[in-house]
Order: sequence, then structure tokens, then C-alpha cells
Amino acid sequence: MASSTDLAAAAKARGIKYLLISYTDLFGAQRAKLVPAQAIAGMQRDGAGFAGFATWLDMSPADADLFAVPDPQTLIQLPWKPEVGWLASDLYINGEPVDQAPRNTLKRMVAKAAEQGLTLKTGVECEFFLTTPDGKAISDAADSADKPCYDASALMRRYDVITEICDAMLALGWGAYQNDHEDANGQFEMNWHYADALTTADRHVFFKFMAKSIAEKHGLRATFMPKPFLGLTGSGCHAHVSLWKGEENVFADDAGELGVSKTGYNFLGGIIEHAEGLCALFNPTVNSYKRINAPRTTSGATWAPNTVTYAGNNRTHMIRIPEAGRFELRLADGATNPYLLQAGILAAGLDGMAKATDPGPRLDINMYTEGHLVKDAKRLPLNLLDAVRALDASPMLRASLGEAFVSSYVKLKMADWTSYTAALTEWERANTLDC
Repeated sequence: MASSTDLAAAAKARGIKYLLISYTDLFGAQRAKLVPAQAIAGMQRDGAGFAGFATWLDMSPADADLFAVPDPQTLIQLPWKPEVGWLASDLYINGEPVDQAPRNTLKRMVAKAAEQGLTLKTGVECEFFLTTPDGKAISDAADSADKPCYDASALMRRYDVITEICDAMLALGWGAYQNDHEDANGQFEMNWHYADALTTADRHVFFKFMAKSIAEKHGLRATFMPKPFLGLTGSGCHAHVSLWKGEENVFADDAGELGVSKTGYNFLGGIIEHAEGLCALFNPTVNSYKRINAPRTTSGATWAPNTVTYAGNNRTHMIRIPEAGRFELRLADGATNPYLLQAGILAAGLDGMAKATDPGPRLDINMYTEGHLVKDAKRLPLNLLDAVRALDASPMLRASLGEAFVSSYVKLKMADWTSYTAALTEWERANTLDC
């Protein structure tokens, strides 16, 4: 399990006093232990011990200790607190990898692609809101335009927060290249360069942690909640996807429709075929379905899909092809677990390639205004329960992602849904007291 890279030496060279040995659980929550640099050698060898039951993993108090073994290649010195280093970790019990662990699940899918000489490369567009500390209102009362997207003044009023995050990404070598005010009041998006799926997932996890930490430092709250305000556009997490064999982009074909190869369309077809089950991973919360099934927002559009369709350079569909050699999957939201987003894309896409799945005809229409005319397109799940049932019933996703992972994820998400439905709401009182 240990790596040849010496974390103790790296910490000494960089002036790191403490290290966060971190892992991401099934619900996307980041868990960590803060370890003094003097103790990191033992942790690198054996891992940091956790009680798995105490986090969102399908374990019991009787299970053996869970060990998070840090991946030295992920070491990041916290830009806002340089004396601390951060490490992504892989989970083990009794010396064996934990099958349900999200990072382990993605690594299995990456290895499956590598057996065919393939590497998935992705970039993610992380949207988030800057709110008051209690999360009940956007943090900038002056950010009230009906169409606030790209609003220069609103962006510059949050200059200190946005540039501190961007400067950190630049210093880390991520290739940050743009930041903007998004379509909702109080909403922002930050972009960095694409990479292989595991690197992107690790960076995605750290980005969320960093954005929250820096916002908190400025007296604000960064939330990736899919739909924190019903009248405003929700936060998506669009993924730009291409597949490579060495230096060759196997999705690219000058002779293909829109510059995409047959392999690319088959990969896309796999995602379309399995979209309902993937929703459980890409839209993993009760709140997620207030985004993908949203009514018109104050800006005039939701920018979220509710139908399983694809198009050319057209943002009203679940998948768009903005240029040759890649496509943009617009389904996932801000709550998606970064590792499960990448794992789900690979599982469905590789299945589509293996079965030469035809994605069907491209629909070059405005789905927001003409979608009702499309009678045979699949609808996305209406709620988390429907999505989890679709994942549970998918033999392909069970086989590809792993029986242990899917069973554990479904079990915990079903409990999550039950917890939600057990709550008595004011809507029920208002509509049922006089029944």
C-alpha cells in the first residue's frame, strides 16, 4: 500500500507542519484526520485509522478499523494555510481495498479503461453560490438583476474571494483560465484545465473544500447545493468529456458528424441508455430534482435538462457537442460526488462502446420551448427515489461499478429518502389540515 514517495521528506522540504489525510465518503462528504508531520511516515505506511460507521459508508460499529492510505501524488499545500498539507486517500480494511469507497470505485473504472489502452480526460464546470453564513440569502444584496449572468459589477464585488481561489489554482498548476458570475444572483463559476479522470476528481474534491474554506475566511459561505433558492437557476457541474489512446483523441474524426467519431457516439449512446440510473450518482440529493425538473427561473431559463436528449452546440439538452472531439454532459449538479461522477461516465460510456450503442438522432431544437413536441424521448427521474431505483435495477451499472458499491450506495440513499419523507412539512399542514 505504501508509495516510494517520502511524505515526511516532502513535508520537511515545504515547511509543512501538519497534513490532512482525507477521504470522500459515499455522500461526497470529505473526512480527514490532522496529522503532525513527525507522524506522517507511519501514516503513509499503514494509513490513518477511522471508524467507517461514523461516516457515510455502509459499515457497522462491529467492523474492523478503516484505514485511509494517503496518495503522495495528491499532496497539496493549503494556499490559505501553507503549514498544512492535504492528501487524497484510498480506503482499506484488513489490508484489502474497500470496494464501496468512491475513489477506489473510480480507480477500478480507470483500470478497466486502461486495459483497452484508453484514458478518459475530463474538465468540470463547478457552479456555486456565495451566501450569508446561514445559507438563507445570497451574500450580495446589490446582486439583484433579472439577468445577472456575467455581471461585471457583481463579479468585482466578490473580487477578493474569487481571485484568492483562482490565484491558488494558478499556483497549484491547474491551469485556471476564467471566472464568471453565473446565471443566478449570487452564483459563480470557476474553470481550470482538463486532465485525466482521477486527477480531475481529486482536484474537484479539493476545489470544493478550498472554495468553502476561503469563502468562510471572508465571512461568507460557498454552497454547491443544487437548488438553494427556488426562483434562481440551480448549480450544475457540467463535465466536458473526451477519450484518448495515447496522444490520439478517439472521439475526434474529421469525417464524423460534427467532428465526432463512431466511437464517440457509441460512448455518448451508453450515457443516454443509462441516464436514469446515472442520475442517482450525478444528482444524488432530494434537492437535486428541484434543479433538473425546475420551472422557469427569474432569468428565463433553468439551464438544466429534464429529458434524455443530445444536440450540437445547444445548451437546452442533456448533452451538447460544442466542437469536434468532445461533448459536454450537463446532467450532474453541484452535489455530485466527484469520484462517482467520473466513474459513472466511464461505466456507461465503455458499455456503449462495447455494445456499439446508437444514441439515436440528434435533436437540434430548443428543448425549453419545443420539448413537449418530442414524444419518444426518455424523461429524467422526477425524484431521488426514482433515480435510486433505476440504479438498483441496472445490471450493467452493478457489474461495472461493483456489486458491493452499488448495494451500499443504494442502501444508504434509500435511508436518506426515508428520512426525508418522514419529515412533516408546512406544505402538508397547509394542504391537509382541513381535508
